[in-house]
Amino acid sequence: MDDSLQSLDQVRTSAIDMAMRFGPKLFVAVLILVAGYMVGSWAGRLLDRVLQKLALEPPVRSLLVRIARALILALFGVMALQNLGIELLPLIAGLGVAGAGVALAMQGILGNVAAGLTIIFTQPFHVGDYISIVKEEGEILDISLFSTTLGHADRSKVIIPNRKIVGEILHNYGRVRQLHISVGISYDADVEKALGIVRGILEASPRVLKEPAPVLGVSQLADSSVNINVAPWVQVPDYGPATSEINQAILERFRQAGVVIPFPQREVRMLG
Repeated sequence: MDDSLQSLDQVRTSAIDMAMRFGPKLFVAVLILVAGYMVGSWAGRLLDRVLQKLALEPPVRSLLVRIARALILALFGVMALQNLGIELLPLIAGLGVAGAGVALAMQGILGNVAAGLTIIFTQPFHVGDYISIVKEEGEILDISLFSTTLGHADRSKVIIPNRKIVGEILHNYGRVRQLHISVGISYDADVEKALGIVRGILEASPRVLKEPAPVLGVSQLADSSVNINVAPWVQVPDYGPATSEINQAILERFRQAGVVIPFPQREVRMLG
């Protein structure tokens, strides 16, 4: 019984001694970390306001703000460890060995991160652009460190890992797209009249952009029709609706004006 009490007294004495020696240092270390978090948040907000004035893309601003916060917190973390009397060189060496193992196990993820950084800083496209790449196309909805998200007209999304984008041939349409509509009229029809009707439809459409100016003209003398090329420019979200509206308007106006859209025909002669 006496031995048990003596052991408890020793444990209590050791705990009190450790608390007296390390308690103040631990308290100060916690205060340093809290201060680091507060300073990092303040610096992040300040940096974000500065970057907004530079008109940087949201993903770039977010990444730079996160890096700044992490660096400040890491600096205060080093100060906290030094206050506790922890040797940093062995810790850094251990972290280096562990980091090498993690890097080998996460090659795919790290490849996406490296590609994401390349995309964010080289800016081959921006949020809102319409691109075609890796047999996929769509409007850029989001750019992150790991992937790029494309949106389709049917409201579906395609998420492409960034390492699949860097190094590929990329077609960036920007924020506007050009329609390519072809309509055939009879060889007996008045071509200038037909072109005037189409020109009026394009001028009246709220979806068609005034600049760049629409491209309009005879594109082909086909077997049974004179083909007119109708190629106006529209905003990316208007691409699908504008195509349907212009096609319908051309059909209705041609019928009203008596401009014939011929059926495909072939003349066959029988020689006796």
